[in-house]
Amino acid sequence: MTISYRKTAAAIARLTSEQFEVTQWAATEPPFRNKYWNNHTAGLYVDIVSGEPLFASID
Repeated sequence: MTISYRKTAAAIARLTSEQFEVTQWAATEPPFRNKYWNNHTAGLYVDIVSGEPLFASID
C-alpha cells in the first residue's frame, strides 16, 4: 500500500500565523516558548500540514 502525503489549502488554512511562518516561510520558533519545548512523551512527530511522519521521539 502506498500512502500519498500532500499539502492542501484546507490544511494551510488551519494553521496559526506562527505555524504558517515556520512551515511555509522557514521561520523559526522562539526557543523555550512553545507548548512542546519540554515534552518527554513518547510518540511519532508528523508534519502539521501534510501529516507525513517526520521522526519518532526515541530518535
